[in-house]
Amino acid sequence: MDIKRINPSANWSDVTVFNKMAHFVEVAEDESADMAGQIEQVFAQADEMLASVGSDRSRILSVTIYVTDFSNMAIFNNAWQAWLPEGCAPSRACLKVELADPNYLLEIAFVAAVK
Repeated sequence: MDIKRINPSANWSDVTVFNKMAHFVEVAEDESADMAGQIEQVFAQADEMLASVGSDRSRILSVTIYVTDFSNMAIFNNAWQAWLPEGCAPSRACLKVELADPNYLLEIAFVAAVK
């Protein structure tokens, strides 16, 4: 099986696809936004990445969610539940971390099945 890297750079690829599974990570483009705004951006970007490889929200297998402050988890969970199709919640892990850019409030690593 070939590995497909979409928009590779020296440090990362936008999406890496192998064995009909897509792997990608999203952070907000406008890091000045509050948590709700960053979540909205990350979900919109995830939708774009999923579509670019022939997948969608219902095919997300797992996520690792990195947040800088657990007090934002209620905001995240409400948005998460509204964004995902009913009955399609993937396995997930949530970690409190310090991200590379102190203005980022969250980062999400996705693994999704590709059609």
